[in-house]
Amino acid sequence: MVGGLSSLHERRDELEKYEFMMGPVRGRLAVSLDMLTDALILIGQHGVYCVSQRNPSKPALDLETVLGEINGAKELIQSVMEELRRERDAASNDPSPLR
Repeated sequence: MVGGLSSLHERRDELEKYEFMMGPVRGRLAVSLDMLTDALILIGQHGVYCVSQRNPSKPALDLETVLGEINGAKELIQSVMEELRRERDAASNDPSPLR
């Protein structure tokens, strides 16, 4: 939270755009991916100044761990978005009259 505003409030316009284009669930996940990408960029910038003492070409171990966790979260969100897309596609291709 920056300046007392929630992240969702700060990204209201972006959230509305993605929810309109992709639906509420996938739109929120897309904005979550954008937020994680922004966090990766900030950590990468910070990593320029905080390097490992053992290997100066790599970020400090704590930053490396954070980068790994954020990348893992992004992969998880992407897999959920793909599963939602598959479910939507399957439902739209289902010829059963129950829909």
